[in-house]
Amino acid sequence: MDHQAKAAKVSAVQCAVLTISDSRTEADDESGRLLQEGLKAAGHAVVAYRLLRNDLTAIQSEVMRLLETGLECVICTGGTGLSRRDVTIEAITPLLDKVVDGFGELFRHLSHEEVGTAALMSRALAGTSRAAVIIALPGSREAVRLALERLILPELKHLVWVARS
Repeated sequence: MDHQAKAAKVSAVQCAVLTISDSRTEADDESGRLLQEGLKAAGHAVVAYRLLRNDLTAIQSEVMRLLETGLECVICTGGTGLSRRDVTIEAITPLLDKVVDGFGELFRHLSHEEVGTAALMSRALAGTSRAAVIIALPGSREAVRLALERLILPELKHLVWVARS
């Protein structure tokens, strides 16, 4: 049996959604809401949702805490830009055992089709840590929609299966 067939047998993935922002509130967090709704509609479980400030230590601490619970996937939205306040990538990278290089590459390629050369500023990232998948996305609703529909939902079970192996 090949990887994809084995991965198809993975049941609902246990996910956490973290929105990283200094300005968003739960009431206006469209990207976090879109992630939660999309994951649930695909049959996955969102067992945690948090809104965090752009604080490297707080992001690392929360991701590590979530991984210790046995969660299978943590998806962060926001804090991936190029400004000094954007520290999500710096917080997550040291926690990764392996980087899924193709995720960022494909995300930037697909983004280029929608937003042109501005896609080169994206630092979207995915990787594995402690048999779980960690994904970091830009904070825009359109970026989240693109990643969810074209990358995350089609491959999430496969990514989780490989991370567990």
